[in-house]
Amino acid sequence: MSDSKNDKILTARGQVTEALPSTLFRVMMEDGKEILAYLGGKMRMNRIKVLIGDSVEVVLDPYGGKGRIVKRL
Repeated sequence: MSDSKNDKILTARGQVTEALPSTLFRVMMEDGKEILAYLGGKMRMNRIKVLIGDSVEVVLDPYGGKGRIVKRL
């Protein structure tokens, strides 16, 4: 039996266009869509800086509203 949570993880790449308060970022995805994304837990714990213009990998919310930044490329 497979874990249904891991089957539906969608990741995409994008570029940070705006930094907002509370570690929120506006990210322009490769397909032209713009979403709000927040820093993932490991990124916060290790204090990895994300700046405007950085390429990032985002785990997308299945409902399409927000994303979680998990990697800076």
